[in-house]
Amino acid sequence: MYLVCGEALFDFFSENDASGLASKVNFKAIAGGSPFNVAVGLRRLGVDAALLAGLSTDYLGRRLLQVLQNEGVCQDYLLDFAAPTTLAMVAVGANGSPQYSFRGEGCADRQLQPEHLPELGPEVRGLHIGSFSLVVQPIADTLLALVRRESGKRLISLDPNVRLNPQPDIELWRKRIATLVELVDLIKVSDEDLHLLYPGQDPVRVIEGWLQHRCQLVFLTRGGEGASVFSRVHGSWSAPARPVKIADTVGAGDTFQAALIAWLTEQQLDSVEGVKQLGREQIDSMLKFAVQAAALTCSKTGPDLPYRQQLELY
Repeated sequence: MYLVCGEALFDFFSENDASGLASKVNFKAIAGGSPFNVAVGLRRLGVDAALLAGLSTDYLGRRLLQVLQNEGVCQDYLLDFAAPTTLAMVAVGANGSPQYSFRGEGCADRQLQPEHLPELGPEVRGLHIGSFSLVVQPIADTLLALVRRESGKRLISLDPNVRLNPQPDIELWRKRIATLVELVDLIKVSDEDLHLLYPGQDPVRVIEGWLQHRCQLVFLTRGGEGASVFSRVHGSWSAPARPVKIADTVGAGDTFQAALIAWLTEQQLDSVEGVKQLGREQIDSMLKFAVQAAALTCSKTGPDLPYRQQLELY
């Protein structure tokens, strides 16, 4: 089982209103949050997954819980808080890329404290962390404590998934990412994230620096230009994007992440030693599987992550 850690929220997408009244705004709300999506994505790809998260006891929080139940995500690591559910207001640009505005201060998904951290049994093969839960308190320091405790014991993956609206201090992001990259085994990062974190710096140089620590693989996603992989042992190469009619790109990065973990799990390589043993052809298969999965998500509206059988037909 893979334990995904971080936020669970609702994305609110604005919709056109035929009446044209300025006083009326229509929204479509979809359960989301990057870690939430990764957990659901893993289940849809056939991998046992759990979510370590704080959920609100309000109406939206109970809906998030119902989604997790429906998707088969293990609920053993969920905690209830009498605090609101985070809301992400999403505007989708002409190229399908989303712009976010968060309402999350004091909300339930931020409330995890170190005393809430569970002891993990051998059934938990790995951990995934990412997005703004890395930098908003108190959950940020709680997750850092968890990663420090488990580093080297279980496979740990990281997706920075930088969101400056909930935490605009980019220096804080840089410091936390710099700490985490010394503790994790696999990183997935977008070119947009690297531009925000290190403007003007060569992404290759940044990634090569990350590989000087314990990390074995870094996957760099470039949207319509495909994705690249950087291996400590086997060098770097790229795979083109799969051609698809884009509805939007919401959830594509989370799908890519879930697909990486799912591939490792299917190959029984979802461990620290397993990732170290990967050959070039295996890594290439992993990369192409993730690119394929992300493309399928881009063909659908919102974070509608694919099922394993859909990938076999795509």
